[in-house]
Amino acid sequence: MSKVNILFILVLFTAACTVGPSEINYGKEACHFCKMTIVDNQHAAEIVTAKGKAFKFDAIECMINDLKKRDESEIALFLINDYANPGNLIDARPATYLISEAIPSPMGAFLSGFGSRETALAVKDEKGGEIYDWQAIREQIK
Repeated sequence: MSKVNILFILVLFTAACTVGPSEINYGKEACHFCKMTIVDNQHAAEIVTAKGKAFKFDAIECMINDLKKRDESEIALFLINDYANPGNLIDARPATYLISEAIPSPMGAFLSGFGSRETALAVKDEKGGEIYDWQAIREQIK
């Protein structure tokens, strides 16, 4: 094998192992947990393993329930859609969560995630509900 071929194979291998968010194809992909089609770009979620494999979910509560059967040390990214910026995946851990019966979510938990605590509080003031952080929402969704 030539040096060019070896370099090309190494570049391909490195690119294939990149750990990062994977685009969600709304209306075409199924939730890894409940198997429903992912259509809502305000409530979808995704985990990406340390090896770069993405698992996509139609709702944050599906992702949280799926985490119960995983070794979390193998997960590199916990991502949720920012309710205020539809389709924008953000880190789930520093996010702020709102459970409000005025905002339906795909699986009926009325759970939405926000990249900004201030935005979450403003939506809470308008729609009602309870605010949670990452640890508290995981305790709440059982």
